[in-house]
Amino acid sequence: MTTDRPRSQRRLGSGIYGALTLRYYDLAVLRLSCRLLWRCPSRIVLDLYRRNVSANHLEAGVGTGYFPDHVGFPSPSPRLALLDLSEPSLAFAARRLARYRPEVYRADVLAPLERDMDPFDSIGLNFLLHCLPGPISRKAAALDTLGGVLRPGGAIFGSTLLMRGKGIPIQGRTWMRFYNATGVFDNADDTLDDLRAALEDRFDDVQVEMRGALALFSARGRQG
Repeated sequence: MTTDRPRSQRRLGSGIYGALTLRYYDLAVLRLSCRLLWRCPSRIVLDLYRRNVSANHLEAGVGTGYFPDHVGFPSPSPRLALLDLSEPSLAFAARRLARYRPEVYRADVLAPLERDMDPFDSIGLNFLLHCLPGPISRKAAALDTLGGVLRPGGAIFGSTLLMRGKGIPIQGRTWMRFYNATGVFDNADDTLDDLRAALEDRFDDVQVEMRGALALFSARGRQG
């Protein structure tokens, strides 16, 4: 059973992204953890980006900005927006992606956006949902928030780690238990079926697949 943590603990997932963490994030998470713990190399996630990214893109939960930096947009001058609760992450990613002159928004994806945005043709949320508090039914507020700025027919896509289900690597489960105990993750009750249901309730053309411990998903904004 998922407990209702104090606010300070619930937001620890975003609070860990300080300067030192961000400096080594690509190596520790995207190269080592993805391959050795989650058993889904980061190139698989990058392929997901390449299939879905547009020249009018919002990145939610930016990390270090690795995937927008490597994806190769379909235009040399895309509209790129970065949205995150973590100021250090936003600053780090904005510097990395400065060549695109990104729009930068500090916001909580679980709450309605406090400012108007022109809609986007693609939205990426990678390694985000497993850091949000509560079960998928509660985390789905992020899908409502982001869906509100997605054009009809636009792509929303990303990935999240799951502890429950067949084929989850044992080393991945062990580390996820630790991350849940420390408040960095909150995915002990997340399931693939719940993720698929949350997406199908809000979007069309939903596709979800497991690669190791990582659930990869994509969907399209509803027309009308």
